[in-house]
Amino acid sequence: MTLALDKAAQDLLFRAAHTANAFTEEPVTDEQMQAVYDLIKLAPTAFNQSPLRVVLVRSAEARERLVPLMAEGNRAKTAAAPLVAILAADNEFHEELPALFPAFPQAKDLFFAERAARESSATLNGALQAGYFILGLRAAGLAAGPMTGYDAAAVQKEFLDDDHTPLMIVNIGRPAADAYRPRGPRLDYGQAVTTV
Repeated sequence: MTLALDKAAQDLLFRAAHTANAFTEEPVTDEQMQAVYDLIKLAPTAFNQSPLRVVLVRSAEARERLVPLMAEGNRAKTAAAPLVAILAADNEFHEELPALFPAFPQAKDLFFAERAARESSATLNGALQAGYFILGLRAAGLAAGPMTGYDAAAVQKEFLDDDHTPLMIVNIGRPAADAYRPRGPRLDYGQAVTTV
């Protein structure tokens, strides 16, 4: 069986793309990010809850606040990336459910009245959307450097609020010539997939 997506698109989204650690100085525009969002907002989530929220860190002042909160090994590349995105889960996503899931507006109160249920669902579904976010960047011809090496509590306090949980930080831009380290090995199909 072959894939429906042509080989060039497969390469762009998967085979030739992996975590970028260095970028050119070419800026990432608001128009590019709008186009990326218009793709990734279609990602599947439970009850169409769409809990992902994105903070684009553009200004020098905001970058100066963010860089010290990164793990030491991530600071220089975050300081140099043309654009940085903080991806977060909105733990109050349920407030939007009557509009986002009109077929079953009771879901807001029936399934998500408790904060713990919302946090768990927002984290899972926000992470799913984060994966689509990275694919959307690749589809736009951009490279992504997703990271979880940062002080999450400090990022939440500095850029978010108590209702938003940071999921990851993504450096974004055109890859520099030395952007990529060698790709690490992956599990083969038989190692990762079991048929029952």
